[in-house]
Amino acid sequence: MLSAAIILSLGYIIWIASADGTSGATTVLPVVLWHGMGDTCCLPFSLGSIKKLIEEHTNGTYVRSLKIGGNVVLDYESGFFVHPNEQVEYVCKHLAQDERLAKGYNAIGFSQGGQFLRAVAQRCPEPPMRTLITLGGQHQGVFGLPKCPTLTATSCEYLSRLLNEAAYEEWVQDELVQATYWHDPLHENHYRLGSTFLADINNELYLNENYIENLNKLKRFVMVKFLNDTIVQPKDSQWFQFYTSGQDQVIQPFNESKLGLDRMLREGKLQFLGIEGDHLAISKAWFIEHLVPLLLSA
Repeated sequence: MLSAAIILSLGYIIWIASADGTSGATTVLPVVLWHGMGDTCCLPFSLGSIKKLIEEHTNGTYVRSLKIGGNVVLDYESGFFVHPNEQVEYVCKHLAQDERLAKGYNAIGFSQGGQFLRAVAQRCPEPPMRTLITLGGQHQGVFGLPKCPTLTATSCEYLSRLLNEAAYEEWVQDELVQATYWHDPLHENHYRLGSTFLADINNELYLNENYIENLNKLKRFVMVKFLNDTIVQPKDSQWFQFYTSGQDQVIQPFNESKLGLDRMLREGKLQFLGIEGDHLAISKAWFIEHLVPLLLSA
């Protein structure tokens, strides 16, 4: 049986005991969920409980928790070993085939599932995503592994050394998901030229106008940061902030990006939420109070 500490390091949602509440609606857009690293679509104590919670508080709206591959084993492995570009393409295809999503849907991404769903919004505008909520998403990437996920101490040391020394080698980018959003602020050119996922969806390699146009089709983009996060380094990445180039101490304030986020901010489409607690540690009451209303609004 996994201890709470290990579960947390896997990227599972950890429910904090709290009072419950109720909400309801007659017609609510479907909701798409994408799990984080080390999780799967349907574990009853993780995204399975999220799915049930949303259904209960939205009068049974359709909730699709994404499964990458034909079974939960492949789904779990995808979080480490299936390139995000391949995963996003897979998801776009399956969402387009789901008739229940044809009129639009809201989306919630957990940890790395957050930036993956943002890539879906940017690359696949049909069916239309209306609201994107990211919980602990690493929108500017990560630099460091303060708590190594799911591996033995020896493997953790190897993984950390591999990312620090060879994250942008072609074979590492191809075979390790976390390398594709490893953002080294000390070597920005290496990052921009070597990152095969994050640098692209952040428009840092070349300007993709479609990404800007499609992201701005969102009605709302909500970023939730865990204020005591010990997994994501720096935790400010969850609010689309990162280290100032050339060092790894000072965080550059949120400002203009190459995705038109400044425009979204002016139009009131961006929302930044902070919650006390470690990575993905959240209470049902907080979820119901702050996130369910976003799903209920048209």
